[in-house]
This record gives sequence, structure tokens and C-alpha cells, in this order.
Amino acid sequence: MYRFLIFLFAWLFQLSASAQTIKQTLKISNDIELIRLSDNAYVHVSRCEIPPYGRVASNGLVYINHGKAFLFDTPVTNSQTKDLVTYLQDSLHLKMVGFVPNHWHKDCMGGLSYLKKLGIASYANRLTINIAKSKGLPVPAKGFRHSLQLQLGDKKINCYYFGAAHTLDNIVVWIPSEKILFGGCMVKELASKGLGNTKDADLKAWPHTIDNVIVNFPDARIVIPGHGQTGGLELLQHTKELLDKSK
Repeated sequence: MYRFLIFLFAWLFQLSASAQTIKQTLKISNDIELIRLSDNAYVHVSRCEIPPYGRVASNGLVYINHGKAFLFDTPVTNSQTKDLVTYLQDSLHLKMVGFVPNHWHKDCMGGLSYLKKLGIASYANRLTINIAKSKGLPVPAKGFRHSLQLQLGDKKINCYYFGAAHTLDNIVVWIPSEKILFGGCMVKELASKGLGNTKDADLKAWPHTIDNVIVNFPDARIVIPGHGQTGGLELLQHTKELLDKSK
């Protein structure tokens, strides 16, 4: 009887945890969902065909404070970005006030044209702006070199460029009040067996860059990779180990 009660309690606990997880995921469309990280933050996950990789799920971040929101990375397309922003505005009653891409790839700023039509302020690493111009892509409005501090009401958003990694221009975003680090594609999920797309990577600089990230954010509570499951500091260490194996 005692063992049965323990089993029943464990089963009910797992059921409750599953129910909570389901409640934390908001489905916007067949391609887009929001996963709640805290009262003020969501990961947006969008899925799109990206040749030659097939259907790829990409992560971005929505940070909220007093009814206003910043978006970090867009889905791959303008139409998906419209679906995401429309949901945030109409269903969550948020006013989009700013956007920052992690780097120049389309899984970070493929929806920038739509955001610019809405008049949403955009900020990016100057390297991102220069690369976008050279490739004829939509260009973020305001640039920074090494770091940028933004305000969302009384909360700070810190953007840092630590060096090349997945791309020459990739940055990280730190939300100190939430202890959330959005690492983007320079950070790999724990399930990753390799570094993924390295066509535009700097494999020599990447280990030094990830070391800088590890040193600067020892108290990160949530680490968000560009693709796959979020986690903690173990994602940074896992990325470092993958880089060591690739040498």
C-alpha cells in the first residue's frame, strides 16, 4: 500500500507538471508558438523550410514590461513575423517598441521589412548593418559597436558584441532583471552533436568568444540557443566542448 501511494503521488506530480508545461505554451499557428519563461519573457519558436536543412525550428525572445515589448530575432519570413506581432498585439495586448537581431541571417531578421513598415525601432551591431547593406537586405536603423543598453520602462536590456562565432557579427542579449541570456546561434542546445551551419562562422574566434560569454554571465538562470531547447549555463559549456571536438 505504501509503495502504491508513492507511485500514485509521483504520477500525480508528473501529471501536474505536464499540465503546467502545456499552459505555458501558446500556439499561434502551425508554424509559431510562444513558450513562457517568466511573467515577463517568452521564447518564440518558428518553423520554416530552410534549404538544405529542411524544416528548421528557430528561437527568438520577447521581453515584456508594463504592456510594452522588445523583440529579439524574427521568424524567417515577413508573413510569420506578421502572425507573431499580430498575436502579441491583439491577444497579449502588447505594444511592440523595439527589435534587435542576433546576426544577419534570415532566421534572425527575415521579418525586418515588416517591422520597419510598422515603424518599430530597430537596433543592431554595426557589423550586422554593414553586412545587410552589402547583401541588399533590409537594414536595422541604429547601430552599436561593442555594447548597447536599452530601457524598457524601468528595466534594462544589455546587448554585447564579444566577437565572431557562428557569424562575424553575432551578439548576445542579457536581461539582468530576469537573468536571461539570449545567446542565439553561437550557443548550441544540449542535444546538438555538432556546430550546425558553419558556412559564415569563424571557427578560430568562436572558442574565445564563447569563453568571454561564460566569464561575463556566471549567474545566468536561463540560456536561450538559436535553435532547440533552452537551458542554463550547461549550454555554454556544451558549446565549448563541441568547439574543442571540432579542432
